[in-house]
Formats: sequence, structure tokens, C-alpha cells
Amino acid sequence: MGEIPVAIDETTERAGAAPSAGRREWVGLAVLLVPLLLVSMDVSVLYFAVPFIGRALEPTGTQQLWILDMYGFVLSGLLIVMGALGDRIGRRRLLLVGAGLFAGASLLAAYAHDAETLIAARALLGVGGAALMPSTLALIRTMFADPRQRGTAIAIWTAVMTGGISLGPILSGVLVEHFWWGSIFLINVPAMAILLILVPVFVPRHRGVAHGSFDLIGAVLSLGTLLPVVYGIKEIARSGAQTLPIASIGFGLIVGALFARRQLTAEHPLLDLELLRMRAFGGAVLANVMSMFAIVGFAIFTTQYLQSVLGMSPLRAALWSLVPSLAVAVATPVATVLARRIDRAWVMSGGFTVAIGGFAVPATARPHSSLGLLLGGAAVYAAGVVAVMTQVTEMAMGVAPADRAASASAVLESGSELGGALGMALLGTIGDAVYHRAMADAGPEGPARETLGGAQATAARLSGDAGRTLLDTARDAFCDGMNAAAIGAAVVMVIGAGYCVRFLRGVPVAGAGAGEATSALVDVPVADAPAADVPVDAR
Repeated sequence: MGEIPVAIDETTERAGAAPSAGRREWVGLAVLLVPLLLVSMDVSVLYFAVPFIGRALEPTGTQQLWILDMYGFVLSGLLIVMGALGDRIGRRRLLLVGAGLFAGASLLAAYAHDAETLIAARALLGVGGAALMPSTLALIRTMFADPRQRGTAIAIWTAVMTGGISLGPILSGVLVEHFWWGSIFLINVPAMAILLILVPVFVPRHRGVAHGSFDLIGAVLSLGTLLPVVYGIKEIARSGAQTLPIASIGFGLIVGALFARRQLTAEHPLLDLELLRMRAFGGAVLANVMSMFAIVGFAIFTTQYLQSVLGMSPLRAALWSLVPSLAVAVATPVATVLARRIDRAWVMSGGFTVAIGGFAVPATARPHSSLGLLLGGAAVYAAGVVAVMTQVTEMAMGVAPADRAASASAVLESGSELGGALGMALLGTIGDAVYHRAMADAGPEGPARETLGGAQATAARLSGDAGRTLLDTARDAFCDGMNAAAIGAAVVMVIGAGYCVRFLRGVPVAGAGAGEATSALVDVPVADAPAADVPVDAR
């Protein structure tokens, strides 16, 4: 069937006459969910494979950390750059390039024979992921002009993204039990091959919009901002406030100031800072940072509680951790429906409020607390936070001009990365400080006073009651730290609930930020378009 390009003018959305998406667009959405699922899974897919990789490649301690972290570092550092590139060369084209790179890097990772090769492959995976993620959300912005349909599509996108992070450890655990460790990367290859075939058929072409020459200096400054900051925050979360990570954050902030100045003065900036000055967009980014702060920052406590306090195997703990996903599957569509009837600021505030109630459960958990009660609390706070994330994504993409959709998506996702890193650092620091204080007079100095894992290793070397007493004390101390971290997360949720009502109430969403027509072209089947053989303006 032949196709003609049709320019969709965003003023159509504001007039309430936005064209409805048909079957082709919904099939295209399903196709776009494939790379989103794989990219989000790769954030956590190594969790159970690390011991197998360690035996096969024998990495040093530093190399093992880079194997784990390289993907996330590169992904977060390149999101803004790739978003701007997608707006210029076309999002579908960048999506296809990213899919090819992701498949090639997956092959390299699967058959890596040394740690250095695996680290390089993980870096290339990060480059491919950075090309894929903003492209998927930006293409949804182009494909679904009707605000109601776009809200549903974004809700599905959010659910798949969060679900992928949860499924990563499960997939990893199953594969390494039945195959060799490289299989966790190899499964990406056929999925990306299918993507390369289906995207040109079902996903509309985006021509790209010329914004002048690409800001290479801005791209370098963007990397110089995000990489050191994310690295420093993660290192503080892992090892405490040491000189190198603090200096890294300071360096990143200085480069960030230079980046902001560059974006304000450059003729063709990489990032339109006017977007962040808009209440709907800047407010959505901040709300998203708070959401990710809580849910990502607290995840490590739930995982450790299941494994180290309740004594579950890693795979069993990962399977139990899927329980909250059931609540998320319900909360996402409910929040979308509510946002069509009432001001979405109230829906977001309600999501934060629900999360407060959820965090109240781990704030009182002890070593012998009910597993059902703990997972119920996790389900409640996960449902509340994801309800917020769904709405902030729709709010941000609804006001972003379509010709800047990939850049806007990249900023939103960079905020997610930053929020998660901050949550791990700050909530982790709170938990560690409380644990150290509780263990100050317990057992011998050394690993037992540093972490619960260290206490377990020490207790295993002690005989009789001494080992059991030390382990009981350490588990109590860990729960004290988890209680304090849950309170910290709840405080951020209180701030988020008040912020949404105070600053985002009454903010218009659909098309509010689009003052000009987009020159991006999308493919529309002839049967659904006006009978003409020339570009037609949808107005």
C-alpha cells in the first residue's frame, strides 16, 4: 500500500481536532515496546550473572564494578546527546541505528573472552540504549496526536519500562541456571533483528528537523556534566563520602554550569532550556526525580531484606519481588483514567500520598515481620510512584514541541537516572549510618560493623551462640537502617505531594507548549489520508 507524507500541526491538538491513531499506530507501539523492554532489562540483568562471569573471566574487583556500572554510566551520559541527534536526523532512523548497535554489542558481550572486552561491550550497549530510549518515547509523541490516546500509550510505555527493570534479574537467574552466562546478552540479538524488520513497516517515518549545525561542544559538555555526577553519586552510595567521588561531583557541577551557559548563548543549542522554564515540563522533570529517588533508592533495602534477613535464595527473592508489579499493572490505567476527569496535579499528589502509606510498612519492619505485609507495603508504594511517573511523562511530552520530542524525552529520562542515583546515595547513606551506630558495640571490629553481609561472613566463622547473637544483632541493625531509609523516602513523598498541588495545579498539558507547526513528516496510509499526491497540512 502506498504512503504519502502528512505534516501534523500541533495546533490541531489545541483545537481539539487531533487525528485519532489507528491499528497501524497501535501495532507500531507494540513494536516500540521491544527495544524499551530490552534496554530497561539490561540495567538489572547482570545481578545474578556476576558470579558466573567472575568464574569465567576472572575480573579484578575494579573491573567487576565497571562491568556492572559501565552500561548505566554511558546510557545516562548520552541520553541528551542522542535525543538532540534524533530530532535532527529522524527518530526512526536513530532507532534503527541504535537497534543495530545494540545487537552487535550484545554479540560482543555474549562471546567476550576477557573482562576488558566485556566492559567495552557494555559501553557500546549503553550507546545503543541511549539511541533507543528517547527515540521510542518521541515516536509515541509523533504517532499519537490525540491527547487521550497518547496518555494511554505513555501509560503502557511507563509500565513496560518499570516492568523491564523488575524482569531483568528473573531472566538472568533463569538463563544462568540453564545456559552459559553469555545467554543473557544473546537473547537481545533476535529481538533486535525482528525490530529492524518491523520498524520500517509499522513505525512512521520522522524526517528530522534542521536546527542548524549540531552542537558538538554542547555534547562534550553534556557528557562532562552527567558522567562525573552520576559516577560520584554511585560511588558515594557504594563506598561512602570519599574524596574522589566528591571531587567528581564538583567537577561535573562546574562543567554543568558551562553547559547551561553554552545552551543559553549558542545559536543552535543542544538543549532548549526554555523547556525547563515551563511549569508543566520543568515541574514534571522534578516530580519524576522525586519518584525515582524513592523507588530506586529503596529497592536495595527490599532486596537485602529478602535475601539476607529472611534467607531467600537470589532467584526466589527476585520472584517474590515481582509481587508489587501486580499493583503497578492496576495503578497505571487507573491513574490514566482519573487524569481525564480531574486535574492531573491531584492524581500525582494522590500517587505520592499513596506511596507515603506504602513506605510506612518498611518503616516499621523487623526481622520476623510478615512477608506478606512487607510485599503489600512495597506494592502500595510502587503503585503510587508509578502512577506519578505515568502522569509526569504524559505532562512533559504533552507540552514538548513535536520537533523537540526526542530531546524532551532525553531530559526526562536523564532526570530519572539522576533521581535513582541520588536515591541510592542518600537513602543508602542513611541506612548505613544507622547500621553502623547500632553495630558500634556489637562483635569484633571489621566487616561485621560495615554491612550485613560482612556480619554474616563473620558469624559463620564464630562458634555456637556467639555467631547467632552477632547475626541477630546485625539483622536488627539492618532493619533499623531500613526503617530510617523508608522514613526518608516517605519525607520526599510528602514533599512531592505538596509540590504537585502547589505548583502544577491547573497547568495545561496537551499541546500547551507547541506554538508552531512541526515540520516533521510521518507516513500515513493512502487509504486514511486525503486523496492527493502532495504533502498535505493536517490543519
